[in-house]
Amino acid sequence: METFNALPPGSALTGTDNTLAPKASTTDPLECLDMSAPEDSSYVSLARNVLLSEAEAIVAMSRHLTTQFDQAIELLYRCNGKVVVTGMGKSGHIGLKIAATLASTGTPAFFVHPAELRHGDFGMLDERDLVVAVSGSGETQEIKLVLDPIKRLGINIVAMTGNKDSTLARFADAILDVGVAREACPFNLAPTSSTTAALAMGDALAIVLMTRKKFCVEDYARAHPGGFLGQRLVTVQNIMRPRQALPSVELESTYKAVLTEIDKKRLGFTAVCDASEKLVGIITDGDIRRALVKAGQAAFEKKAVELMSPNPKTISITSLAVEALRLMEKHEISDLLIVDDERRPIGLIHLKDLLRAGII
Repeated sequence: METFNALPPGSALTGTDNTLAPKASTTDPLECLDMSAPEDSSYVSLARNVLLSEAEAIVAMSRHLTTQFDQAIELLYRCNGKVVVTGMGKSGHIGLKIAATLASTGTPAFFVHPAELRHGDFGMLDERDLVVAVSGSGETQEIKLVLDPIKRLGINIVAMTGNKDSTLARFADAILDVGVAREACPFNLAPTSSTTAALAMGDALAIVLMTRKKFCVEDYARAHPGGFLGQRLVTVQNIMRPRQALPSVELESTYKAVLTEIDKKRLGFTAVCDASEKLVGIITDGDIRRALVKAGQAAFEKKAVELMSPNPKTISITSLAVEALRLMEKHEISDLLIVDDERRPIGLIHLKDLLRAGII
């Protein structure tokens, strides 16, 4: 179980068998953090102390950022292959999340266990890749054993470690300091503040890198085709019906021509366009019925311009599909016309299209 620079100030690392052991300290680790609570207190106050401790660790880490972070971002940006994240124990769990966040924000990435790298998975790497190695001590045996083979392939290494003088740091092309003063654990042992700090640093890498790459909402939607996120980012263009599917008549079209177009396209309405093909109105089945009730037989003599309702609801091709759904719900309609900047119809979106796309 690995911790991130969680040793008390003034302690040293000793040992002759590649293990890490803190030198005896005059500070009793059981006294480092008072987790006892008065009888009239609650567990909430203890939980609050843990959260504040971890938050303070992140704030402190933010103050220690150097140009090494800039260097790490440029190495990641120039990587023409994959970003391979590796780490052991709790660091490995953090590495998994870092790889997932990179992948979802425009940087191809995956996690590989360092022990597996030494037993066949090294074949996943080539000289175009970059390795992000996460190790609090920087002396994790499984990590140390893969550093030289990685460098012999010519692969750059970004180290996330709490020990800038470690073996990992010496092999790294950029070093990100994720060390913390102490863990939130009352014994200063369980990786808590340290893993939170490493996780936050990974998020910082991913978000700054996506900004550097000008990763946009449309890119994010492509990276999240399924699930709630993907559904929220689908655009009208992705699910719209083309112009050919849109019923349309001219202003001077006859009553019969209007009925024929509505019947042909089977959507219960038709758009009405002027001579320049701009949308000026819409005629629905309801408009036809109301004209018959109001004018009787005279309705059969009316033109489209006399039957239509002006200013139909429209949406742009770049709008999100969820915005189309919101407009349909607000106006209690089942269709929206899609128009260009000149208000010429270029397609339509039906409630069933949203249902098929999983928006509803």
